[in-house]
Amino acid sequence: MPKKVGILYHPRLEIARTLAEKLREVVEQHQGQAWLSSASGDEEAKSLMPGTELVLSLGGDGTILRAARSVEPYPIPILGINLGRVGFLAELSVSEAVDSLPGFLRGEGWVEERSMLQAQIVPVGNKRSATDLYCALNDVVAGRGRLGRLVHIKAKVDGEIVTTYRADGLIVATASGSTGYSLSAGGPVLYPRSRDIILQPIAPHFFQAAALVLPSSVTIELELMSDEQAVASIDGQVQIDLKRGDVVRVARSPHTAHFLHSKSPTSFYRVVGQRLSSQTP
Repeated sequence: MPKKVGILYHPRLEIARTLAEKLREVVEQHQGQAWLSSASGDEEAKSLMPGTELVLSLGGDGTILRAARSVEPYPIPILGINLGRVGFLAELSVSEAVDSLPGFLRGEGWVEERSMLQAQIVPVGNKRSATDLYCALNDVVAGRGRLGRLVHIKAKVDGEIVTTYRADGLIVATASGSTGYSLSAGGPVLYPRSRDIILQPIAPHFFQAAALVLPSSVTIELELMSDEQAVASIDGQVQIDLKRGDVVRVARSPHTAHFLHSKSPTSFYRVVGQRLSSQTP
């Protein structure tokens, strides 16, 4: 039974803070301790992670993405509680959370391990310092920072040039990210525990629309070849400005995200079906 539980809640949803307090009471009733933190307070959450054995994420998929980055590099399981629309990452609804939590605290459920990415911005000509490593559960995107202007991005895989894309941008996605922005851009859906990596162009010019599904061992380099305003985006939540010649280097992270579940692994197909059906006119 976890003795220390972290509760990350969506900062702008009143129901999230109220539910967080109720779940803290449940943890304490089972002889555990719980800390609360806004999901927007990344540094605060990271400082509280040592010794934590379970993290509850209260919000939508975006809150879970923040939770996964806050947990890294610790192998702490995350239990997602969805406060919005049907999500791919959450396990419980609001109505299930209070009654279901005691079972998880007693050790019920199973843990799913998912791949993450690590990214670094390598500046042109080493005239600026390389950035720290960023971790991402869903995706790393290099793309335009201004409407209506294509960017040119040279893509390399393990040092070999694939092509120079003329597009709104390029997405490097995990299996988790395959049901996010990559899917909206026309990419394939991967099974959640797949280690493969997707390279997906966004609104590309002419024939360059096909996605590439790459093995987990590759290193991908995206070099900005034009002077248009551009950014690198980590899980859609961290933005880094790019200049011509900057390289976004992406590889599979040595760390993985862990998600606590009670439902059958095959429920993924049901959730995919619900999401895809909801997009049908």
